[in-house]
Amino acid sequence: MASTFNKLKLSETDIITKFILPAINKAGWDDMLQIRQEVKLRDGKVIVRGQAAARKKVKSADIVLYHKPSMPLAVVEAKANKHEVGKGMQQGMEYAELLEVPFVFASNGDGFIFRDLTNPTQLESEIRLEDFPSPEELWHKYCVWKGYKEEHLPIITQDYYDDGSGKSPRYYQLQAINKTVEAVAAGQNRILLVMATGTGKTYTAFQIIWRLWKAKAKKRILFLADRNILVDQTKTNDFQPFGSAMTKITGRTVDPAYEVHLALYQALTGPEEAQKAYKQVDPDFFDLIIIDECHRGSASEDSAWREILEYFNSATQVGLTATPKETDEVSNIEYFGDPVYTYSLKEGIEDGFLAPYKVVRVDIDVDLQGWRPTKGQIDKHGEVIEDRIYNQKDFDRTMVIDERTELVAQTITNYLKRTDPMAKTIVFCNDIDHAERMRRALVNLNPEQVQKNDKYVMKITGDDEIGKAQLDNFINPKKKYPVIATTSELMTTGVDAKTCKLVVLDQSIQSMTKFKQIIGRGTRIDDRYGKLWFTILDFKKATELFADERFDGTPERVKVTTPEDFEDEEVLNDIVAGVDDHGLDSPFGDENIDLGSIQEPEHSYSNNSSDTGSTGSDDWDDENKVRKYYVNGVSVKALAERIQYYDSDGKLVTESFKDYTRKTTVKQFSSLDEFIKRWNDSERKQAIIDELAEAGVLWDALEDEVGKDMDPFDMICHVVYDQPALTRKERAENVKKRNYFTKYGVTAQAVLNNLLDKYADTGVQEIENMQVLKVHPFSDIGSLSEIVKKGFGGKNEYLEAIQDLESAIYQSA
Repeated sequence: MASTFNKLKLSETDIITKFILPAINKAGWDDMLQIRQEVKLRDGKVIVRGQAAARKKVKSADIVLYHKPSMPLAVVEAKANKHEVGKGMQQGMEYAELLEVPFVFASNGDGFIFRDLTNPTQLESEIRLEDFPSPEELWHKYCVWKGYKEEHLPIITQDYYDDGSGKSPRYYQLQAINKTVEAVAAGQNRILLVMATGTGKTYTAFQIIWRLWKAKAKKRILFLADRNILVDQTKTNDFQPFGSAMTKITGRTVDPAYEVHLALYQALTGPEEAQKAYKQVDPDFFDLIIIDECHRGSASEDSAWREILEYFNSATQVGLTATPKETDEVSNIEYFGDPVYTYSLKEGIEDGFLAPYKVVRVDIDVDLQGWRPTKGQIDKHGEVIEDRIYNQKDFDRTMVIDERTELVAQTITNYLKRTDPMAKTIVFCNDIDHAERMRRALVNLNPEQVQKNDKYVMKITGDDEIGKAQLDNFINPKKKYPVIATTSELMTTGVDAKTCKLVVLDQSIQSMTKFKQIIGRGTRIDDRYGKLWFTILDFKKATELFADERFDGTPERVKVTTPEDFEDEEVLNDIVAGVDDHGLDSPFGDENIDLGSIQEPEHSYSNNSSDTGSTGSDDWDDENKVRKYYVNGVSVKALAERIQYYDSDGKLVTESFKDYTRKTTVKQFSSLDEFIKRWNDSERKQAIIDELAEAGVLWDALEDEVGKDMDPFDMICHVVYDQPALTRKERAENVKKRNYFTKYGVTAQAVLNNLLDKYADTGVQEIENMQVLKVHPFSDIGSLSEIVKKGFGGKNEYLEAIQDLESAIYQSA
C-alpha cells in the first residue's frame, strides 16, 4: 500500500537533497567542482566582556555555485516547503553581496525565485525547478556583467593553489585576489591592496602570484620587503609551494635561473654604485613586483628604495599595506592609484576574523599635572635640570622619573597576575633606553617567573642581537618564552604574533599609520591557543586616536601647506603646531614630532641599514643633542583606571557588563512582561538563554559582576528590569513548601526532588538535560530508560513533568 507523501512536512535539508540539488545537477552543474554546500563565509564576531569571550553564531550559505573554485557565481538559499518560495531571498542577497556575485536563487522546493543583477529590466523572476540555468548560461551572463574580454579569460580563470588540505581563501581574500588578477589582465600596471593587519596579506599575495605565474601572464616575480623576518616568514610559510622555482636574494647577487625572487631592499641597493645589485639584470627582467608593507617608504619620491621600483618601471607593481600612508611627503594612492580592494579592521572584527580589544586607560598624576624640579636640582648624573614643567610628552624622552617607570611596570605586572601571567605581552617604549629600563623594572617585579625562565622578560630592539634572536620564539605559539617583550620600533610592524594578548602603550604616538600598525600586533586570532581578543594597556593617551575619523576610514590625500604660502607667521605656527597636537602624520616618517626636538628613530631606513635598520645612540650628538635627565625620589601614583570595550558599532564604550546586558536585553524584549511571557511560554528555557548569549550576554561575566547563585531568569529581571532577585535556592524552597510533588508516584517524586536540588545548585539548564538522569543520585534509582518509563510512563510524560516543574519554579513570576 503506497504511503501518502506530504512535502509540507519535509525539513529544509530534505528540500535541498530531494528537490533543489537534483534540479541544479540536471542543469549540468558538476557536483565535485561547481557546487559547495554549507559555505561558511564568516567566523562569527567575538563578544568580550570582563575576562570572558564568546563568538556570535553565524549562518552558512546553503549552496554556492562556482564557474571554477576561484570564481563564485551564484548563491542558492533554501527554506522548508511550509514557507513561501522566495522566503530565503534576503538572506541569499547578504551572502551574494559578500561574494560580489550577481545571481541569487531562493527556493522552497516548488520552484525558484531568481534574482539576476545582469538583467536590470527584471531583477527577480519565478522559474520552474526544471528551468534552472546551466553553468554556461550563468557564466556568459557573468562575463558580460564583469566586462571580461575573451583574451583575458585564460588569466582570469586560472585556479588558485590548492594543497588538498581543504584550506581555501576567505571571501575577502578571494575578492582581493580576483580583483588584482582582473586588473593585471586588463593591463593595469600599478595596483594597491589595503587589508587590515592579520587578514592574510602574504597568503593573498602568494595566490595572486601563483595564478599569474601558472597562467604564464607573469614569468619573473620579485617580492620586496624591508625586514629580514618578513622575507624569511614568507619563504618558509605561504610561498613554500613555489619550491625550487624560488630563491631569496643574498650576497647582492640576482640569479636569473630562478623565477620567483624574494628580497630585502637592502640586499638590492645601497649608497655605492657597487651595492646596486638590481642593476645586474635588465630593467624588463621582472614583470611582476609585489611590495610588502608599501607604506614604509618605497613609494616616497625621495626614498633611496624608490629607485628599484623606477628601474623596473615596466613591471606590474602591486603594493600591499594595512595602513596606506597619505602625507605631503608620501602617497601610496598617488603612486599606485586608488585601492582595487579594501578590507578594514572593523570589517575583520565584525566578521570574526580579527580579535576585538578592550582598552584599559591608566592616567598618572605627574603626566596630567606635570612635574617641576626644585631650584638648582641636579639629576642622578649630577646634571643641573632645566627649570620648567615636564609633562607626559617629556617623560622617558627628555625626563626619566624612576618611580614612573616602576609604576607602569607594576601596573603591567598586576594586570598579568590578575589575568594570565603567561600571556604574550608587547610593551612599546619611547626609545631603546626606555625599553631597557622597562625590562629591568619588570624583571625585578617578577622574580618568581624570571627564576623559572630568565627569558620571561626580554628587550627586543634593533640594537640587541640577543633580544632579536628571541623574536621567533616570542611569535611562535608553541614556545612559552619570552612572555614579555619590551621594544621601541622593531615590533611595530610585520611581526606575526598571533597569541599576543596584551599590548602596552607607554610611547607617545601621533602618527595614525604607526598607531594602526601597533594595534595590529594584537588583532590576530588563534582559536587553538584561546586567543580571541586582546587588551590595550594605555599610559600615554594614545588610544584617543581610536576616536579619530581617520582610524578605520579610507585615506585621503593630505595637502600640507608650505611656509612660502603664508605671510602671517601666527597662521604658520598654528599649522606646524597642528602636526603635533592633532596627530597628523609626520613629514619625518612614522616618528613622533616634538616641537623643538626630534627623537632619533630606532630604525633609520637608509641605504646602508641592515634588515632591521641601523641604530644610533639614544641621544643626538653635538648641538642637536636631546638632553635626557634622570631623577628619582618623586611621588608618582595612578589617578584613574578606565576600561573601555569595542562595541557593536565599532566604537569604544565605557560601561559595566550590567549596563551592556541591560541594553542588549531590551533590544530582544522591550518590557518585563514580554520577557516573562516568553520565558514562561518557552518549552526549553535554554533556548532563551542561548538567544541572549548569541546577542552578547555572557552569563559567566554577568555572574562575576552580580552573583553566582542567581538563575538566568532572576539575573535578567534584576539587572535589566530592576526587580528584586530570588536565589535559585529560594525558588526551590518555595516549590517544596507548596507540596507540589504529592500528585506524583514515589519514584517520580524522588526524581523531581533531586532535580529541584540540581536546579538550586547549578540552574535550569541542568534539569532540561535528560543526561543528568545517568549520574548520581539518579543512577541509584535506576537507568535513564527505567526512570523515564517506570517513574513517568514514557518520554513525553517525563518532558511534561519537567515543564510542570519549571512552571512551579517560576510560579511567582
